Amino acid sequence: MILTHQGHQPQIHPTAYVAPTATVCGNVVIGPDCRILHGAQLIAEGGSIVLGEACIIMENAVIRSTERHAAAFGNFCLVGPNAHLVGCTVEDEVFIATGAAVFHGARLGKGSEVRINGVVHLRSHLPAGAFVPIGWVAVGDPIQILSPDQHDQIWAIQQPLNFPSFVYGIDRTELTMEKLTRQLAGALAAHREDTVIS
Repeated sequence: MILTHQGHQPQIHPTAYVAPTATVCGNVVIGPDCRILHGAQLIAEGGSIVLGEACIIMENAVIRSTERHAAAFGNFCLVGPNAHLVGCTVEDEVFIATGAAVFHGARLGKGSEVRINGVVHLRSHLPAGAFVPIGWVAVGDPIQILSPDQHDQIWAIQQPLNFPSFVYGIDRTELTMEKLTRQLAGALAAHREDTVIS
């Protein structure tokens, strides 16, 4: 399904393919020879999503942008099934495997890999050619790649990155779930005005 959002209509190159069960919404640019497979969702909510040449977005992957965080992909990238990416920059020839997650402000260098269920956290930079092992967490800049059982070390790097402030503009000292969900519900209400193009 192709939808407008906040006055923006997706731009899809004529050589690209978008499966009929995929969703492309808002300020999304899909480059030549890209393939957006069944169930994939590219949802631009304020910020843009741009895919370069021959990017493959597999089944049920989700790519989102927000007003604060656009998403940009270089050429020849592959995003595996059930992966989730939001507001990040992905350079050329990057492989993101099944179930991986890449968060706001992250940057994946050319030829890097995020393997199955790997995580690249908020504001973290994975250098060119580097990889995140299966199920591990990459956090920080410079990056540290840690196993998921190293929560205290991950949190020590992650906490100063200030997820609530960077993502939602809410200082951690003022954060409540009510405040967060009310703010997010207000922003997401704009989808009521989306128009189906095809």
